[in-house]
Amino acid sequence: MGRGVPGLEQTYYTFFTIVLVFLAIMLMLCLVRAIIGPRIADRIVAVNMMGTMVMVIIAILALMLEEGYLADICLIYAMLSFLAVIVLTKVYMGVYREKKEEEEKKNGSV
Repeated sequence: MGRGVPGLEQTYYTFFTIVLVFLAIMLMLCLVRAIIGPRIADRIVAVNMMGTMVMVIIAILALMLEEGYLADICLIYAMLSFLAVIVLTKVYMGVYREKKEEEEKKNGSV
């Protein structure tokens, strides 16, 4: 990365540092969205975005530190994040269906 060109490695390092700071700020904003909601769907999307941003942060760190094993960690984290969002969505849909069935029973019996 930038070998042979004077000053290019320092430029890459500075650029990646700025991007990491920006992603950290965006990660905190997504955390706020996940906490305040207002709907469950907003929270699920925020958690998914946080997972994606963490993957990008790990990938950038792999480039900055020139450590190949971080790319493997990034792939594992991608699979875990995907599964977590799927589980959260399944749980949300189950709760939504139960509430809908309860409302239908109340309205049908009245």
